[in-house]
Amino acid sequence: MTTESPTRPEHAVEELDRVTIRFAGDSGDGMQLTGTQFTKTAAVFGNDLATLPDFPAEIRAPTGSLPGVSGFQLSFSASDIYTPGDRPDVLVAMNPAALKTNIGDLRRGGLLIVDENEFEPTNLKKASYAENPLGDGSLSNYQVIPIEITRLNELALEGLPLNAKDKFRSRNFWALGLVLWLYGRSMDTTIKWATEQFGRRPEILEANLRALKAGHNFGETTELFRVQYSVPPAVVPPGTYRHISGNEATALGFVAASVLSDLPLFYGSYPITPASDILHELSKMKSFGVKTFQAEDEIAAIGATIGAAYGGHLGLTGTSGPGLALKSEALNLAVMTELPIVVVDVQRAGPSTGMPTKTEQSDLLQAMFGRNGDSYVAIIAPATPSDCFFMAIEAFRIALKYMVPVIFLSDGYLGNGSEPWRIPDSSSLPKITWSYAKEDGDFSPYKRDPKTLARPWAVPGQKGLEHRIGGIEKSGLTGDISYAPQNHHEMTLVRKARVDGIVQDVPDLELSGPAEGDLLLLGWGGTYGAITSAGQAARKKGLSVATAHLRYLNPFPANLEKVLRSYKKVIIPELNTGQLSLLIRGKFLIDAIPFNKISGQPFKIVELEGKIDEVLGRSGPYVIEFGHSSAVSGG
Repeated sequence: MTTESPTRPEHAVEELDRVTIRFAGDSGDGMQLTGTQFTKTAAVFGNDLATLPDFPAEIRAPTGSLPGVSGFQLSFSASDIYTPGDRPDVLVAMNPAALKTNIGDLRRGGLLIVDENEFEPTNLKKASYAENPLGDGSLSNYQVIPIEITRLNELALEGLPLNAKDKFRSRNFWALGLVLWLYGRSMDTTIKWATEQFGRRPEILEANLRALKAGHNFGETTELFRVQYSVPPAVVPPGTYRHISGNEATALGFVAASVLSDLPLFYGSYPITPASDILHELSKMKSFGVKTFQAEDEIAAIGATIGAAYGGHLGLTGTSGPGLALKSEALNLAVMTELPIVVVDVQRAGPSTGMPTKTEQSDLLQAMFGRNGDSYVAIIAPATPSDCFFMAIEAFRIALKYMVPVIFLSDGYLGNGSEPWRIPDSSSLPKITWSYAKEDGDFSPYKRDPKTLARPWAVPGQKGLEHRIGGIEKSGLTGDISYAPQNHHEMTLVRKARVDGIVQDVPDLELSGPAEGDLLLLGWGGTYGAITSAGQAARKKGLSVATAHLRYLNPFPANLEKVLRSYKKVIIPELNTGQLSLLIRGKFLIDAIPFNKISGQPFKIVELEGKIDEVLGRSGPYVIEFGHSSAVSGG
């Protein structure tokens, strides 16, 4: 008698250029970890990629509730990509709440993988489902793959000395193993990470590795999937790459500025979402002479930072929108004392506490005008997660050269998002020049550099360089306190002229697309990816559409007005109610069209394409849809 060995089903392999996956589950389901591990695997494989973590705003939302859903979206490709994608091709939903909050984004015909075991009456009720959506026909527009992930994971972990809770927590690795198989990805990167992470707890390591391999083997042996997918590596310039988030890049950029300037870096900060990661990263950099100070509040953090700059160090503080408001009085002191500090604002949805884990661009006007008096600072904004590194260096280059406070406007989308980053050759980084004041018998605290209007940086304790410092107006000749009307008039104008003069160090605004034409999409900050992608899509349709992105917001690039006047119409997409639009209209008297979204979520490419068609007369008024409701956007 002979026994035939069971044969594994054959799976066709379909090659794709780009795939977007979203992992979603309860805040305790490890979706951020799952997405990060798949991202690292894709990066090692050589794909271009972009990610969008989506954290719940409530710290301890009830398990299985709609507010407690955590998501991680990544898009990986065989060619250049600029965003983590619009509608995911694959949604992995670990419970009913995750399905309820994310199904509206899954593209029609997309693959929906769910943990069937979690769709029981209690969880369905928490997610406000009257009936089980897996059986009522409401998901007929998708390829639904219900899998008993929880039960299969428990079977894989039989015999391990773990309680039910610890076994349940490893099911995210079961799901990860399945998706790694689906896209032909090796488990090696995740196995290496898990071994390093859980090596001291062998039972936890074994559970996660068993779960990972069980999910991978399920994909290989089941008949639920007839197709595997292949996304070839992207063709990228040669070099050493690493996967990096915007906040990580920001921290590394400031350390690089310290090395380039040969000045010690001081970072004073009060923890605040989504900027806290910068404090975490810089606290690891003691070997580079970095000093980090977790202050008791935002005011103390910037006060200590000003003190560090007064003492001749690189003074850096970081926060989000509410913290920038608290720092405003002390930032005004830095303006008045003309000290070179940098303030990082990783913007989030407001006002007040708002939605702490959601992205927004609503602090631009606060950065420009959110202080009493005529108080001028330089403002710059990175465009991508990796650009945060270079703009962090730029922030201190400007601050030191012009002896001026600089605001670095990042946002939650950039700070939490990630992409591959080619580590630059140190010789390619810009030089940072500065000098302390020297006693030459003719010292004045306001003896300005004729080119930059920067005052001398006189650190305390040097004989012959004694001077008054503080928030009261000073004489431009002696540095003594002065209430003279003409002196205040002149000092205010020279502080403004010093910031305006930074334009000589600002590169011209670059264009993507025709140098003149029907329409220009102008953006800043984290909207870069969606704007660039929408512009490319429009040009493929034969439309005369260009895009440009501002990384310098005060002062603007010198050629900005010329660029704006080269197009019949200008659209300014922003994650606010139209703040850059207000500045552009006021400064250049150009009827820029605001296109605004204030939902805590980034723009989708399709939304920008819809607005382009409306403005060019190819369609009627465009409406942004928000789940089950919609709102007219734009202005």
